Amino acid sequence: MESYKEDLAYIHDVGYSDYALKSAPGILEILNRSKIHQGLVVDLGCGSGLLAQELVKAGYHVLGIDISESMIAIARARVPNAEFRIASLFKTNIPPCNAVISIGECFNYLFDSDS
Repeated sequence: MESYKEDLAYIHDVGYSDYALKSAPGILEILNRSKIHQGLVVDLGCGSGLLAQELVKAGYHVLGIDISESMIAIARARVPNAEFRIASLFKTNIPPCNAVISIGECFNYLFDSDS
């Protein structure tokens, strides 16, 4: 069952936008200090793509992964230059990349064996 229906995805997008946007400068600084200036960054629990948008603006290639179809639909509309995948982070294959990030709550949820 879709965890975030369209209306809840919109509410989550608006409600957490400050969190994602205020996290972006710190994430970019960590990547810079780690000498990761380009290449693929995987965003686990990417939600509506707010952080992915900032990463693309900074010149990174982004793969966003989220279990919610509705959140990924928002992300794809927001950041057409990024790649997004609807998948459980526990079951998807993460490709070779320069960094994996996760600023959301994806590790706080309880999952059953089918999630």
